[in-house]
Amino acid sequence: MYPTLGPVPTHELFVLLGVLAAGAVFAVEARRRGQTDERLAFVILGAVLGGAIFMRMGTWLQHVDLRDNASLAEQWLYGNRSILGGLVGAWLGVHVAKRLTGYRTRTGDLFAPAVALGMVIGRVGCLLTETPGTPTAGGWGITIDAAAAERTGAPAGVGLHPSFVYEIVFHLVAFAVLWFWLRHRSLPPGESFVWYVASYGVFRFLVEFVRGNEVAWEGLTRPQLFLLATVPLVLARIAYQVCRGAYRDALAPADRERVPA
Repeated sequence: MYPTLGPVPTHELFVLLGVLAAGAVFAVEARRRGQTDERLAFVILGAVLGGAIFMRMGTWLQHVDLRDNASLAEQWLYGNRSILGGLVGAWLGVHVAKRLTGYRTRTGDLFAPAVALGMVIGRVGCLLTETPGTPTAGGWGITIDAAAAERTGAPAGVGLHPSFVYEIVFHLVAFAVLWFWLRHRSLPPGESFVWYVASYGVFRFLVEFVRGNEVAWEGLTRPQLFLLATVPLVLARIAYQVCRGAYRDALAPADRERVPA
């Protein structure tokens, strides 16, 4: 059992708070950019539903032999939650919702700061309920008691890497950069989200070495294998945009009189 704060399990509580905070940031940025089309509500709904489904189901296919995986019902009820799966699901949900509603305006610049702040809050729930990380000799390690060790499978009385604290700091810095700087630069529409995803993918690949997740192949965890296959595609997209000069004016302040498309 995970610890609870009141009637709601701790992890779910902080995920909910993160979603609410992300929604508030999304609304503020949408109004600032003049994107007030009512179809945005369906885009947000698609992101939430897609993220929720893939967060729970994204870790289902862990074994090549399908018989070794949990049933879909077991995975939904008891399976591990995956932030990477949630991000992929949210991205798919947005595109499905756009296709169904005919909404064509880029929304990446609305989602980037919203997701970053939501991740800051949601990862607090992970910090309070999951294995902090692998053992470390550094004085900053987190030591857990016997009850927490039994619940998470981590060793008790040993300093552990606070991997979720590393993530919280990363997303907090990312939010600050997105909210106070990048949103005022002359980037092509939607590109701030691409930059955010690329930087998080690289960071997450590195932090996985101290996360404590199960090694799946050649010293790499399943999240690392997923990132190894996907992050180069995002980086290649950025490189392509650089070569075509799309970021030539990225450091210049955006025209405050122009509402981005």
